[in-house]
Amino acid sequence: MRIGAHVRMDSDPIGFGEKLGADVIQMFVVDPQSWDKPAPHPRAEEIKASDIDLVVHSSYQINVASLNNRLRMPSRNAVAQQAEAAAELGAFGLVVHGGHVRSDEEMAEGFVNWRKLFERQADKGGFPVPILIENTAGGNHAMARHFDNIGRLWDAVGDFGAGFCLDTCHAWAGGEELVGIVERIKQITGRIDLVHLNSSRDAFDSGADRHANFADGTIDPQLLAEVCRTAGAPVILETPAEGVADDLAYLREHVG
Repeated sequence: MRIGAHVRMDSDPIGFGEKLGADVIQMFVVDPQSWDKPAPHPRAEEIKASDIDLVVHSSYQINVASLNNRLRMPSRNAVAQQAEAAAELGAFGLVVHGGHVRSDEEMAEGFVNWRKLFERQADKGGFPVPILIENTAGGNHAMARHFDNIGRLWDAVGDFGAGFCLDTCHAWAGGEELVGIVERIKQITGRIDLVHLNSSRDAFDSGADRHANFADGTIDPQLLAEVCRTAGAPVILETPAEGVADDLAYLREHVG
């Protein structure tokens, strides 16, 4: 089992991981609030040579489900560019949020737009790293908040080899029970490729995406440890920086 955290120091990601004693780290390849094209990382060779595994998180504004051409088209380009940058760093995947549309009537086309992302890239030889679709916390028209919609999404993209990233805070805030969640999501997707193991500052089904450290959050830490124990996938902590080391220590003590 490989456990680590999201990097807070993009300039020296391996140094951050080593200081934390992480087996795996997650980082951005661009400012997560920007549409910038990724630039070569100055420590690329060190990152690739390290024993610490790497996964890349895509920028936040990406929404490949959108029916708005001015958002969907740059989103597709950003996914392709950031997947290429992830491959150049030796990452095992690129995490992309499920995104959303504006109404119930648009949901079906949102799933089609996800399929088109993979279809269009397949014509270019496919993505150089797996695209790991992440469940999200809020929104009534989200592609990946509720598990029934994740099922519809997987009907659209599963045959392209899409991967899945399970975020525990997002599931909890999105109204999905964590007891038995690993089995439930694997019945839908057939896989979990990565876990974002986060507690939540907010109540169950709040729709709020606010992460918390294990000791401070509203999710029973034993539930989080059980997800870590049963998922069979690398685990990334995205909890607040001041408590990440304690969260990591809790997992190492409670996960056999």
